[in-house]
Parts: sequence; C-alpha cells; structure tokens
Amino acid sequence: MRLLQNTHFDFLGKRRLAGFISAAVIVLGIGSLVAKGGPALGIDFTGGTLAQLRFAEPVEIGDLRSRLMEAGFEALTIQQFGSPADILLRAPTEDDPNIDFGDRLRGALAGESFEILRLELVGPKIGGELRSKALQAVFYALLFILFYITVRFDRYYALGAVAALAHDVLITLGIFSLLNLEIDLAIIAAFLTIVGYSLNDTIVVFDRIRENLRLDRKADLFLTVNRSLNQTLSRTIITSVTTFVVVLILYLFGGEVIRYFAFALIIGVVVGTYSSLYVAGPIMATLEARAQRRAGARS
Repeated sequence: MRLLQNTHFDFLGKRRLAGFISAAVIVLGIGSLVAKGGPALGIDFTGGTLAQLRFAEPVEIGDLRSRLMEAGFEALTIQQFGSPADILLRAPTEDDPNIDFGDRLRGALAGESFEILRLELVGPKIGGELRSKALQAVFYALLFILFYITVRFDRYYALGAVAALAHDVLITLGIFSLLNLEIDLAIIAAFLTIVGYSLNDTIVVFDRIRENLRLDRKADLFLTVNRSLNQTLSRTIITSVTTFVVVLILYLFGGEVIRYFAFALIIGVVVGTYSSLYVAGPIMATLEARAQRRAGARS
C-alpha cells in the first residue's frame, strides 16, 4: 500500500530551517527546565505518598485542598482521576514514619463519605535509586544504539541516528516541563518507547540510503539521501498515522492511569516522524559529505 508515489520533496534543502526550528524548541524546553530547577518529578523518584480516593458525591478540588491544608497537609498535588468523585492525591514523605497517612486523611475529612482505593508509599531512598536507574536506562539505550548502528552502517549514520533520538527525547521532556507535567516511571517507559519507535523508522531510511548508494556509487550523496527519503515517505506516513491513531485512542479513552504515558507517545510519534525526515538523514549526509571532502583534499 502506497499513499504517495514519485514524490520529490527537497528534505535536505530545508535542513537549515528544520535545524533552526528544532534548536528553538529544544532551547525553549531546556530554558523551562533550568528556570524550574529541573523536571517535575513524581513520587516514583522523589519519594512520597499517593492516595486514590472515591467520594460518594463529586467534590470541588479547591474546597478539598483548603480542608487538607487546614489539617496540616502541605505541598499536596490534587487532581481528578476519571470521574468528579475520584481524586488522586500526592504528598511528600511524612517526617514521622509512625503517622498513618490514611488515618490523617480520614481525620481531616471527617464527615465526608469516601473510601481509599489505593495507598502507595515510596521512600526517598527508593525514589533516588529509581531516578538513577531511569537515567541509566536512557543513557545505555542511546549508547548501545550508537554502537549497533556504527557496526551495521558507519559512525556518521550512528551519529545522525543518536542525534535524532536525543532530539526526540529532549523535545518531549521540554514539552512536559512547559506544561508542568510530572515525570514518573511510566513517562520514562514512554521515552524508551519513543527511542525504539524513532530508531525503527530511521533504520528503514538508512537501509534505503545504503542500498541506493551501492547501486550508484558515483551519485551525489545529498540527492541520494533525498531520493531515499521520498522512496520511504509512504511507509513512514502510514506507520506514523496508524501509530498516532492508536496512542490518541489510548489518550482519550484509556483513563487517567495511562493518559500522560499516551500523551508522551503522541508527542514522540509526531517528533519522531519529523526527525526521521529532517534530522537523522540530513545530519548523516552532512557529516559524510564533510568526511568525503577531507578525504579528497588529503588525496
């Protein structure tokens, strides 16, 4: 199935404009991260308590927050979790480990009819370990991808692919920072999924580039990369659209538990498709062309 045939888009001709747009979005995201002292980390990484409450009647978040703050709860994050009667609370770790969080909630909300559906406790030490493991997972994923593509293609292909993957993760992380969304283990899983998705598309493009270069070793590198991108464009669009539809359905109907995971994947699919066309191939072609010019100058 091909949606587009015999296209002649000049992807590499727009590489400077694409580079400017990517750099602007990344700088904006990094600026947000710096201004906020880093990403907003969930209790998976910082430690704390998560409680899911179900009230008999819908509750106003503002009134609920006021009552809990008057009862001594501080730095609470409160959000609706599906229906107006379902509430998700996140709170820092209690200073006194002997204090039962559930008992404190029942005392603060005396007179309200509710039940605690879920109560999760994460200590600060465990949170720190999870944060370290998450960073290691992302780092080693990129490192092994760099090694794999270097062996399968060459180092310039590898640098182009890793640059595209880092581009996708940085933009997704920046958007989460700009929207004040928390990063938890589910979002780290989404980042790794984005890396895998984007890499798959990039490998398909790189395979076509290498195949075309073997067929005509004297062909202009930039023209060959452009032709390869156009030849794989239909496959790229079909894959991206079908994946996007699935994650959009997850976002709209999957419930609060996976909503932000699906949101991260939505960003990743869009940005990953863009980077396959305007980041990985153009960076690889630019580096290869420079290497060829240096080799020609030495000879």
